[in-house]
Amino acid sequence: MTHPGLTGGPIYLDYNATTPVDPRVADAMLPHLTTYFGNPSSSYSYGIDAKAALATARTQVAGLIGARPDEIVFTGSGSEANLLALRGAVLAARKPRNHVITQATEHPAVLETCRALHRLHGVRVTVLPVDSEGIVDPATLAAVLDEQTVLVSIAAANNETGTLQPVGELAELAHRAGALFHTDAAQAAGKIPLSVGELGVDLLTVVGHKMYAPKGVAALYIRDGVQLEPVVYGGGQERGLRSGTENVALAVALGTAAQLAIDELASGRGAQLADLRDLLHQRLRNALPGQVHLNGAEGARLPNTLNVSIDKILGHELLAAVTGLAASTGSACHSGTHTPSPVLTAMGLDRKRALSAVRISLGRWTTPGDIETAAAELTNLAAAQ
Repeated sequence: MTHPGLTGGPIYLDYNATTPVDPRVADAMLPHLTTYFGNPSSSYSYGIDAKAALATARTQVAGLIGARPDEIVFTGSGSEANLLALRGAVLAARKPRNHVITQATEHPAVLETCRALHRLHGVRVTVLPVDSEGIVDPATLAAVLDEQTVLVSIAAANNETGTLQPVGELAELAHRAGALFHTDAAQAAGKIPLSVGELGVDLLTVVGHKMYAPKGVAALYIRDGVQLEPVVYGGGQERGLRSGTENVALAVALGTAAQLAIDELASGRGAQLADLRDLLHQRLRNALPGQVHLNGAEGARLPNTLNVSIDKILGHELLAAVTGLAASTGSACHSGTHTPSPVLTAMGLDRKRALSAVRISLGRWTTPGDIETAAAELTNLAAAQ
């Protein structure tokens, strides 16, 4: 199966930024934009059809992460799901707990929410360091947990390096201190098997546009018994935590994407992507001996993600010159001046290596031919420097 949006353009290797909507997902949601338009809260047939579709979608999302359907709350984005988890836990804390812990390479949706909680509610925030591979040492978390800690939020996988965190061990430490544990699994869901029971997490974020559903839909897993302050008040939809008439079409899209991901994980696609990722890495190293440096963990990493720094050329200059390839860097450009990725900086990389970094992330429609072409274009330009 080919994707119509990927024909005739650059080779797309930026799946961690966003994924094309799978045509099967688009087909599943379309009837709910036309024929099945009812309000799920209505008691007549139009509403009953919409309510049934919503229930099916909730079951599918729950199935992806080993949860119960009634533990899934649909939201409008991963950032909103993270806000509901963090703000919701802090404001609903039954005891005078005002301490939140996160880590330095977390997504801005979590870091900025923590800053807002500090600014608006006086919450004490601890940001844990990471090692040179971007991993949080459980001992570091254990050292800062105290009786005031209400929540620990550590992403399952980093979007830039693909580094996986030891979520299960970290969650167990949090629980020993009486704290909740949230993980932003935006990058991990659909790429690696996830079980909320095995991980021991209380809250987990899933994001649609990272797994071949449209932008504008996500979900938060909330373990049964966990109390959160609502993020949107109103008519009581989504267990009263996110009121407003549900977007059934987008929920169906996320549910369908979750079911496709379940099937793909079972087929071994993750291992195939890891092989393609490693093939690209090997091609680069062979063509540019001693110049290619892996950023992040080599083993504990998403199967689709390769982040490397190539000596003698800045990442943004390399990608600007390789017009036949769509990939990304972690650096930011402000008024023509590039600043290093905060993720790579937190890992201890020097400015030069961080600015030389390129993130390549593979996905559903990546082929061996794409990898060979990408390797040739990148190495030809880098070797010319």
